[in-house]
Amino acid sequence: MNSSSAINLNLELEDLRKAQILQAALIKISEMGSANVTLDDIAKQAGMSKGGVAYYYKSKDILCKEAFKEFFVRIFRRSKETLSACSDPLGKLLSFGWLYNWDDPEVNLGYPMLMDAMAMAARDAEYRKMFHEWVQVWVSILGEALSEGISKGIFPEMDTDNTARTISSIYHGIAVRWYLDPESHTSEWAVAAFTHSITSLLKKG
Repeated sequence: MNSSSAINLNLELEDLRKAQILQAALIKISEMGSANVTLDDIAKQAGMSKGGVAYYYKSKDILCKEAFKEFFVRIFRRSKETLSACSDPLGKLLSFGWLYNWDDPEVNLGYPMLMDAMAMAARDAEYRKMFHEWVQVWVSILGEALSEGISKGIFPEMDTDNTARTISSIYHGIAVRWYLDPESHTSEWAVAAFTHSITSLLKKG
């Protein structure tokens, strides 16, 4: 094996190790919370030593922030995939019903992560910036669907940025109620609520 091949192999191994650690971090942060989880907890979940984890992530704080970033990337990747499967702009805007599915493993993993990130953002500037960037991407995705609907004459003229922020807030607010008070806020309620709210908003323009 030449030196170039060896370097590439090492880089691939590092990427695999980092992915393994991030997945373990997502699981343990979701389960225990970022304040309670330790590097040792994450290392055990990853099947590695604490030193092995620390080689790639020098502190729990660094690893937790990278895990939250990875969580947001995954959410948006899936959101874009679901949205792109819809042929019409309204369908795209209403394509996030999967966020309210208790049987979805990603949903069950993700909500504790989101709540944790929001709590951290209340007191930590880096987490607040992360939350801001998450909202901005969310607004951008929705804004593209709104612009498509306007250009096709399906939606009336409107401020797409403000409308996208409102729609993202509708989804967010319903999600918090659905997750934290499921007895009073069922999945059926959640889907009906965001569908009614968003379609009513679009009629007003």
